[in-house]
Amino acid sequence: MPVNAAVIRGVQKLVLYETRARYFLVGSNNAQTKHRVLKIDRTEPRDLVIIDDKHVYSQQEVRELLGRLDLGNRTKIGQKGSSGLSRAVSAHGIVGFVRFLEGYYIVLITKRRRMADIGGHSIYKIEDTNMIYIPNDSVRVTHPDEARYVRIFQNVDLSSNFYFSYSYDLSHSLQYNMTLLQMPCDASEELNTSSRQDSFDIFEEEGLPTQVVYGLINEPYAKYVWNVRLLEKVKDIVHPDWLLYIIHGFCGQSKLLIYGRPVHVTLIARRSSRFAGTRFLKRGANCEGDVANEVETEQIIHDASVMSLMAGSFSSCVQVRGSVPLYWSQDISTMMPKPPIRLDQADPYAHVAALHFDQMLQRFGSPIIILNLVKKREKRKHEKILSEEFYPAITNLNQFLPPEHGIEYIAWDMARYTKSKLCNVLDRLSMIAENVVKRTGFFVNRPDFYCHALRPDERWGDLGGKVTPNGRLQTGVLRTNCVDCLDRTNTAQFMVGKCALAYQLYALGMIDKPKLQFDTDCVRLFEELYEDHGDTLSLQYGGSQLVHRVKTYRKIAPWTQHSKDIMQTLSRYYSNAFSDADRQDAINLFLQVFQPSESKPHLWELPTDFYLHHSDTMVLPQQQHSYTHWWTDGVLTFLPSPYDEAQCEKNRRKVSVKRVNRFEESIDIYTEFFKPYELTSFDDTFSIAMTNSAREFMPKTLGLDPSPFTVRKPDESAKSVLGKSSKEEAVLQRKTAASAPPPPSEEQISSSSEDDSEEEREEDGTASQRSTPVRLTEPSDSSRLHEDPSQQRLPPVRETYGLNLLVNPPDEDILIYHRFAHLGQNQHKVERRDDMKKLDAGLSLAPVSLFPSDSIYEVSAPEVDVQSCAVFECHVQTGRGWVRTLCHDDVLMYREYIKNRYM
Repeated sequence: MPVNAAVIRGVQKLVLYETRARYFLVGSNNAQTKHRVLKIDRTEPRDLVIIDDKHVYSQQEVRELLGRLDLGNRTKIGQKGSSGLSRAVSAHGIVGFVRFLEGYYIVLITKRRRMADIGGHSIYKIEDTNMIYIPNDSVRVTHPDEARYVRIFQNVDLSSNFYFSYSYDLSHSLQYNMTLLQMPCDASEELNTSSRQDSFDIFEEEGLPTQVVYGLINEPYAKYVWNVRLLEKVKDIVHPDWLLYIIHGFCGQSKLLIYGRPVHVTLIARRSSRFAGTRFLKRGANCEGDVANEVETEQIIHDASVMSLMAGSFSSCVQVRGSVPLYWSQDISTMMPKPPIRLDQADPYAHVAALHFDQMLQRFGSPIIILNLVKKREKRKHEKILSEEFYPAITNLNQFLPPEHGIEYIAWDMARYTKSKLCNVLDRLSMIAENVVKRTGFFVNRPDFYCHALRPDERWGDLGGKVTPNGRLQTGVLRTNCVDCLDRTNTAQFMVGKCALAYQLYALGMIDKPKLQFDTDCVRLFEELYEDHGDTLSLQYGGSQLVHRVKTYRKIAPWTQHSKDIMQTLSRYYSNAFSDADRQDAINLFLQVFQPSESKPHLWELPTDFYLHHSDTMVLPQQQHSYTHWWTDGVLTFLPSPYDEAQCEKNRRKVSVKRVNRFEESIDIYTEFFKPYELTSFDDTFSIAMTNSAREFMPKTLGLDPSPFTVRKPDESAKSVLGKSSKEEAVLQRKTAASAPPPPSEEQISSSSEDDSEEEREEDGTASQRSTPVRLTEPSDSSRLHEDPSQQRLPPVRETYGLNLLVNPPDEDILIYHRFAHLGQNQHKVERRDDMKKLDAGLSLAPVSLFPSDSIYEVSAPEVDVQSCAVFECHVQTGRGWVRTLCHDDVLMYREYIKNRYM
């Protein structure tokens, strides 16, 4: 049966050409072998007129077409001075088309940067965009408020944490994408059947069978796509290759080296585009069940020694954060640091919560586990108001669900435990995480390894999820919330992710027990990734970076962190009070929640955007949602599996199938990733430049265990050389760990409802994301001058080279060297001397070639011994994803490699 493959979008390089009457947008694939052309009319002052040329051009045909256009648009025939066709801009994709009060604009991606690689599928971050006005100046109808709308629209910084991919669907999870590739396809199900020319096979004329592959194009999940409204106008007009969907959130990837075996750890956060906004202006949920600050976080672990998405070993685990799904808000007009929480609307039948959890059951299956971290005990009711409403809503919904698929509710006052000296917050979170992972499981794309039978673990047998012949599926999800869903939520998600990471590495055969300890290179790498993830999401929603990090809850944060927390809290308060309103207007305009019109008030004239996000306030709902049968029809049929991944007729209609040849460029992920037609530098490749556990975290001292799962002291980490000397950092951390008091209470330092405060960084706000891999730097010259002279001495020669140069080498080594020099002399025709004949008597020279007959006319194949065959067979099995267990010699060999490479 033919296999399935993801289709690579054929438009990755764009060039915009301009004439007085039209824009010509020429798009091509990476190899520039196939080109498409869009014609955009510039004579219409208000309408968008686009003509998609269905023909696929070759490079020569495009040059001829552009030459004819240039010649035909010159003012005088034969004129060579001024060209009729001018090149406007080069780009990598189309964000969309937008109109305010005048004509349409086109938004193009002009710069990109690779951020991650998942099985050969590259994920890019938008670095820069260009917004171009389409109508010609001669037909432009000006409006005085147009420039203001353009400034508001451009307040959404597209160069900050927007991501896209040409071949991987970022709006869905890895489990969904790989389940789709394993879906059986029949010819009768093909919606987009390619022509004979597109699927031409040179062997078909010879009577040989054609190697057919089904290329799959799936509809994105619109909830996490931020430009779906900007592409709505052209979606049904242009070819799907032109449509590029972008997500907003976070994407980071680091390399974990396990004795030379590369394992990529990827973190992808998808921010919901519905009911999106800033901290105090978007709370709770809207009438459709979409909650504020809803982010889906997915951690992907895969063995990077095998690139293929189908042949490699992959694992993923998904978590969700989001505001409490009730009608609630906070009034910031009083300029209070902690505005009081108020319930805006009574919902006795939990209607809005039902809509929200119906979406989650469709996407994730059951069980849905809620981890509510808001406070339970307060002198004055504040956060407790939400818990008192949230728990009865869950109880009401559960009475109509089957007991085995009920929503599980865990309430834990994390802020209260933090203030206690007797309680360890992370230990309690670790227990919760262990129970959650055992209930929901995680995704693995291959069955259990034989090593699991050799080294069984009792916790592995209790693991939840759904076991299939191809591996495991995650069923259900953990939903974490506090008030802001920032600091406490990020720490809780990190602990769940750390627990899931241990199980994922165990499932892929990397470790012998599903348990990871703090202060190992692996956990430090994962913690840094999660802190970047938390900083980025906090900046997007709260206006500042994280305050209380994992080190804060471990109570090993330095003393100086507490004063920085106060400054960060003030920064967050300033952002919420003075800049959040402008950011909210920009988000509403970018997502087309508000569409300008001359017949209605302007965006800045609206007293509130409540009516924009709650559609039922303006239009009465035509169909009343049931209070008892509150889930979508068909959802319970497939539980605990997600309804969106079920092979039903509704889901099949979302997939377009294209029958292509196996060697078609549109599915050749190898050529797409490695680009053999380009001249590239090995040192500039993405896999070399990404964060590396051996380079960034492993100590540089000889004799230490190079395993990333070895617990290290604070002064042993390679990261300690950043910012200050490792000696100062070690002393500071030891003092802090021994005598640091618990973090200050919320009433003392925090003006946020998150009982958090933040650190004011001296860099730009956008520096929270790991934009470039961290490189270790040598101490500056000024710091060297203040060091102790005894610390500046060079290491002894024996430690550096492994031998003592002051001692004469033994006679055996001298004899070997003389023989080596004699062999080098014999390579040239020299006259024989009498003193050389004595040396020849002790040498037995044999031919270096293993070929019995060797000449320019004939070469015989060498005989391969059994050991060489075994090495080659091991190499082939590695390519198929079956890797043998490391022996003692392999570990020793890797240690030598680490010493020579990194120490």
